[in-house]
Amino acid sequence: MNWLTNRWTGVAAAIWIQWSCGSSYTFSIYSPLLKSTQNYSQSTLDTVSVFKDIGANFGVLSGLLYSAVTPYGDRQSKSSSFGGPWIVVAVGAVQCFVGFLFIWASVVGLILQPPVSVMCFFAWLAANGQTFLNTTNVVTGLRNFPQYSGTIIGIMKGFLGLSGAILIQLYHTFFDGDPATFLLMLACLPAIISVLFMFLLRIYQVQDYDYKKHLDDFSMVTVIIVVYLMFIIILQNFVSLPYWSRVFTFVVLMVLLASPFGIAVKAHWEDSRIFSQGPSIETAAPTMEYQELPREEVQVHNTVDDVLPLEQEKNLLQAMCTVEFWMLFVTMISGLGSGLATINNMSQIGQSLGYSTIEISNMVSLWSMWNFLGRFGGGQVSDYIMHKRGWPRPLLMTVTLGIMILGHLIIASGFPGNFYLGPVLVGICYGTNWSLMPTITSEIFGVQHMGTIFNTIAASSPLGSYILSVRVVGYIYDKEANKEDNSCFGIHCFMLSFLILA
Repeated sequence: MNWLTNRWTGVAAAIWIQWSCGSSYTFSIYSPLLKSTQNYSQSTLDTVSVFKDIGANFGVLSGLLYSAVTPYGDRQSKSSSFGGPWIVVAVGAVQCFVGFLFIWASVVGLILQPPVSVMCFFAWLAANGQTFLNTTNVVTGLRNFPQYSGTIIGIMKGFLGLSGAILIQLYHTFFDGDPATFLLMLACLPAIISVLFMFLLRIYQVQDYDYKKHLDDFSMVTVIIVVYLMFIIILQNFVSLPYWSRVFTFVVLMVLLASPFGIAVKAHWEDSRIFSQGPSIETAAPTMEYQELPREEVQVHNTVDDVLPLEQEKNLLQAMCTVEFWMLFVTMISGLGSGLATINNMSQIGQSLGYSTIEISNMVSLWSMWNFLGRFGGGQVSDYIMHKRGWPRPLLMTVTLGIMILGHLIIASGFPGNFYLGPVLVGICYGTNWSLMPTITSEIFGVQHMGTIFNTIAASSPLGSYILSVRVVGYIYDKEANKEDNSCFGIHCFMLSFLILA
């Protein structure tokens, strides 16, 4: 079994792609520069932000491409001889690079100031590349680890949510006060990492055995990274770190992020040892090693409880004819749309409440922490309550939406410290629902077209963001700001907006 071509190395590679591609969560870092250099009003800036959200959530094209280049079941494909998940990753890398490159060129003056519609397209293109990378990592992970789909999706979605905090730490370490160069980095870093690791993402068929302990090892490292990042962010809130210490803490972070490859080596070695001992009495099987499936015969080896029979798999059109599809669609509009409206306006909320730039940047990073904990914890908890308690995952989704309402009410209240507590609740619940949605989709509609169906449902999130961020939050803020020389300070700037979100 090759040390590079195994599903554990694929998990480590996917983690690196995920943490590098979440640039959509760093909008608050460069949005003031975009607003000032392009002479945008708050509503115009929110419009650009919404197109960024549309790009980050409209993954239908990535789902269709993934289904085309990674055939499922007995389906044959003329292009399968040169297909595979790496094609989807390559397309996403190109989009990220081109989109952010043109945004950077615009803000530094290398090109003439584009019309708002063109800037919206740049933002959409850059963010849409994220969907190609995310779809590949999530669906490939679900196919390789079908029995614990919640756990693997939680890890993948978690690192995507965590990427905002990691990229912001990179900004504070090397580009502090220079968001223009940070934009150039956002163009280059995800593209380089994706190209380096895309050929490690493959679909494998594995003999039945308890691989949960190896997934738990990845989960443990994930928790360590989160705790470390939280410590660094909180420390930065109270102490101005010198340059050498910022570099040192970032190097430690990179070492922690590299540790999943060590786990992959250990898991591969243990698998090789188990397989070399031959089949046990309880699990007698014709072969004791796992192999990459021929692209013409890609299948998912799963339990009856975790996947629909092949004949019951639904395509996109069939799914859209069901009540369940539209229930999930409406949930994404209201719940996740309000979460996007919150993160997109974090800078303006902080400024209106009198917080410093450092405090606001740190809160954006911490919001990424809560987002991560929701994504990661949501997958773990949903697997637990389903396997141990027999409770359906939609029950957990209902609870998290209720807590999100409470978070919006706290932000609207304006009491001292609300900027710290409210976004915590919103971030955790927002992340939890992003982790639950793909798993619920695969359980209802099957795995074969899961990438396309889920990404179609996810396209409703930016629709909710547009309605709530531009037509509600942005409109009310501009109305209040017109009374105060185009700036607004005080709890009245966002109180009505977040009451409406709740």
